[in-house]
Formats: sequence, C-alpha cells, structure tokens
Amino acid sequence: MKREPRETNEETLAGALLLAHPTLTEANFRRTVILMSAHSAEGAMGVVLNRPMGKRLGELQGDFALGPLAGVPLCNGGPVEQKQLVLVAWERQDNGFRLHFGIEPDHAKQLRDTEDADLRAFVGYAGWTGGQIEQELERNTWVVVTAPRDLFSLPMDASLWRTLLAREGAEWRLLADEPEETGQN
Repeated sequence: MKREPRETNEETLAGALLLAHPTLTEANFRRTVILMSAHSAEGAMGVVLNRPMGKRLGELQGDFALGPLAGVPLCNGGPVEQKQLVLVAWERQDNGFRLHFGIEPDHAKQLRDTEDADLRAFVGYAGWTGGQIEQELERNTWVVVTAPRDLFSLPMDASLWRTLLAREGAEWRLLADEPEETGQN
C-alpha cells in the first residue's frame, strides 16, 4: 500500500512516530515504532519504543543500581551507539504530552517523582544522515503518524506497532494483522 509521505522540506518529524512499513524486512527496524526527537537538514534521530529488553536501568549500570532510577524500564533504542544511554520522559498534559528527550539523570529523578510523568531508558538510538530519512520516506519505508494522546498508556512491546498501524485505516489493519512469516497463513 502506498502512502503519500509527509512533506519534510519545511516540516520537522520531531515528535512524530515512524511506523515501519509492513514490507520493511531489515532486522533492526522490522515492525518498529520510532519516536522522533530531532530532524533537520543535517539528519534525524529517534528511539525505538517497542523493543523492551526485559531489564531495568539498575541492572545495566552500578551507578543506578540503588538509586531512584533503578526501576526504569530499559529498551533497545536502535542500532546506533549501542553503548550510549538515552533517558526519555513524557509528561502527560491536558492537550497531550510534553517530551523530555536525552535528559540528565537529575532531571529524570525530578520527573520520576511526579505522577504525570513516565520514564524509559534506551540503549542506543536510530539515526539518519542529512537527506537519508527523506529518501526513505520517498520509498515508503515508513508510515509517519502523529503520536496519539494515549501512546504512553499502550504496552511498549511488539504489539505497539500492530496497534498503531491498525489505527491508520482498514487497509493498514489488514497489513498489520499479517503473520510474521507469510508461509504460516
């Protein structure tokens, strides 16, 4: 199914979600949901939301083991800089949410103490050089959607991609419901 890519020459993808097109088979991005944090002529970056590692931040680094951030869920954020830790918080607000991306641990601790904020830690991130994301959009590699208000109340696991893609319409729902291996029909 072809989807007209969003114009990117004057718009930014920052704050949008990239849903991997159902035909994308590259292992790092197959059936991923990427929350974009930055997009400019120089490049773009974001984190994969739906690849939980089944661990908590306290299990990753001793610095966090006994601190207030020890219980923060840990996700595989993408294939770039796999040793880099990215802390992300989203603060629920009346009109949606406010994203805090790449925050310092002290700021994360402050946000963690509020009832209106959720926090995740990502190992690595997804990144594109200047013009690369635009080329991928022209090839319909990604479905660009606005982050829904309920995004952070949805499970941040493999089901997230299917849920969000199905919301884009009946044809997308059919594609989202296809089995991982088409030979299993």
